[in-house]
Amino acid sequence: MKFSINRQDQYTILKIDEEKLDSTIAPEVKSEFVTLQAEGVKNIVLNMEVVKYSDSSGLSALLVGNRLFKDNGSFVMCKLNEHVMKLISISQLDKVIDILPTEEEAIDAVMFNDIERGLREAGEE
Repeated sequence: MKFSINRQDQYTILKIDEEKLDSTIAPEVKSEFVTLQAEGVKNIVLNMEVVKYSDSSGLSALLVGNRLFKDNGSFVMCKLNEHVMKLISISQLDKVIDILPTEEEAIDAVMFNDIERGLREAGEE
């Protein structure tokens, strides 16, 4: 699988550089999510700009990423193509996964979620 990882202090951008997110690469995507979480990454911005097609195994990989990072951090997808967005909408995953149009908006959402989580935790003490 072709992808790039851009690590920042508060988030990591994972960009999938494949046109198809299907059964041939979905296991690798899941594995990468698990590895990043094991390395202590809390916030993921998933850039899907290159992806033009996804099947159910690709959607499953996205759900795994969302489940792994949502509890203690953020999982935000961005730059989805129309076909992939339609599939996500039909399967109602857009109600579960945060999806924003641009990478900048996704990063802003991650930062906002981090601030909000920090305030909540400070209020619980």
